[in-house]
Amino acid sequence: MENKIKTRNGNYVVKNEGQSKALEYLYRTWSGNLLLKALTRPIVSKIAGAFCDSPLSAFMIVPFIKKSGIDMREYHSGWFRSYNEFFTRQIRSEYRPVDMSPEILISPCDSKLSAYKIGENSRFEIKGGSYTVKSMLKCGKLAQQYKNGWCLIFRLEVDDYHRYIYFDSGKKSDNTHIDGVLHTVNPIALEKADFYKENSREFCILHTENFGDAVQIEVGAMLVGRIKNHHQSRSVKRGQEKGMFEFGGSTIVLLLKDAVAEIDEDILKNSSEGIETVVKMGEKIGRKA
Repeated sequence: MENKIKTRNGNYVVKNEGQSKALEYLYRTWSGNLLLKALTRPIVSKIAGAFCDSPLSAFMIVPFIKKSGIDMREYHSGWFRSYNEFFTRQIRSEYRPVDMSPEILISPCDSKLSAYKIGENSRFEIKGGSYTVKSMLKCGKLAQQYKNGWCLIFRLEVDDYHRYIYFDSGKKSDNTHIDGVLHTVNPIALEKADFYKENSREFCILHTENFGDAVQIEVGAMLVGRIKNHHQSRSVKRGQEKGMFEFGGSTIVLLLKDAVAEIDEDILKNSSEGIETVVKMGEKIGRKA
């Protein structure tokens, strides 16, 4: 099933057709399922990560830039020693302006966004898969605090910018890491695995100045798994870089409490129709309630 994505101006986007075909093979064929069992082990992710860190991977950079149509003038570029060094490149600040207005809710990353209200026993349906806040956090007491709030799901694809920022100023807790089997975050994968429960992930509580206590969860994906958060417990600033994902598609989940924010209408309408909305790091996605 083709993934539906819209830009903020209402245009449909079709991307990564080759990737989708490969995932259809892995998740929808018998031989692909056998290969999938091997690919979703953490040891495979570690091997792939080691290769992407090595100079041997540099040959993949130029073909990827050409295929994805990436404008390298937007980035602090130079000579990349490995594919991961290229993959985690930094964008120039003028190409990702951060809305610093305290009443504005911003996106922490470049992604495809879906927004859902959190009910008592909500299982969020995302193109065939479901999960609960409790199963993501493995903590029922913490999950209960976000009843009636918002669950914002930011899905990154391989050609998205893979660094992410703090969406508001405040204080953060230490990071909590949860091990898991690594599945791709493409919606095709949801037919065979609930990736939010099975993938490696890391979360922290953000005591923000304008949106109360929020939880941000970074979810690793197949052949990624390596979530690089920069900080443990400390004070943070809106727009400050929080961390990065190394090679692959990944996801950020942001949990907001009830009555702290109003999400933009186009995002809510798209989400209600099963359509993801393209958002950029630092741009407005809602406002303080």
